[in-house]
Amino acid sequence: MKNTWKVHADRAAGRGLVWLRKKEAGAARKNGRIRGLEKKELKTERGSVFYWIEKNAAPGAKCIVFTHGLTANHSMFEKQVEYFRSACTLITWDVPLHGISRPYRDFSYGHCAQDLNEILEREGIGKAVLVGMSMGGYPSQEFACRYPEKTEGFIALDTTPFGTGYYSKSDIWWLKQAAPMAKWFPEGLLRSSMAKSVSRTAYSRNKMLEMLRPLTKAQIIEQMDIAYGKFLDENKDMRFSCPVLILAGEYDTTGKVKAYCRAWAEKTGYPLHMIADAAHFSNGDNAGQVNAEIEGFIKQL
Repeated sequence: MKNTWKVHADRAAGRGLVWLRKKEAGAARKNGRIRGLEKKELKTERGSVFYWIEKNAAPGAKCIVFTHGLTANHSMFEKQVEYFRSACTLITWDVPLHGISRPYRDFSYGHCAQDLNEILEREGIGKAVLVGMSMGGYPSQEFACRYPEKTEGFIALDTTPFGTGYYSKSDIWWLKQAAPMAKWFPEGLLRSSMAKSVSRTAYSRNKMLEMLRPLTKAQIIEQMDIAYGKFLDENKDMRFSCPVLILAGEYDTTGKVKAYCRAWAEKTGYPLHMIADAAHFSNGDNAGQVNAEIEGFIKQL
């Protein structure tokens, strides 16, 4: 009888431990952070920039820097962090003006690249593989252009290229209308429509809503206005000395992202791989394929 009670007690304790871990993981997601990564702060004259890091001491371990999209935050890559954390050093950050990296003055993609460089120098990391999602592709491209010796590779994830030859006058006009048009949406509809438009799965839709939740409507519009405006101001022709892989969701209907990705691949010869059954937030919709694409790319470096 004692042994029977002991078995029941052990099982109950095990269930309790599983419940506690699930609760802790849920709390971490609710607080907009990825469990297990160390949170750090980089203080700059423009504002504080927060990043999360987990170092891998294994010889030859690559460093991957994940840079999120517009109105999102570092937790956008939780499915990638869980997959790569045993093999690589990982950095994911709240891009200036996003997440808790607010307030931040004088935003530009050039300043973002400078901030990222300071993070790498502080952590003693000589080279990194950059994964930039949507807007996150712009500071990634700026970094790769400014610091080619520190860029081991660049994965363009549902993003578009810097370059003066890709965007027509009509494209530029519509880009300028994004923030003004958003002002006409009721706040609830703005959030739900943004989350729905970038996702194909319930996970991605709910994750996007979670990342939007801490932002007011005014802050969402401010981020859109500054991010799109600065892209137009800073857009220029770029050449990269590192390997580049372009990934785009099969069902990405955000603006003309897919069309730009095809033009980018055609002009440069960079490989373009479509992510099956995924929309703009492809690393959430089909994390399995995105993770496999990143892993395959890194193995070839």
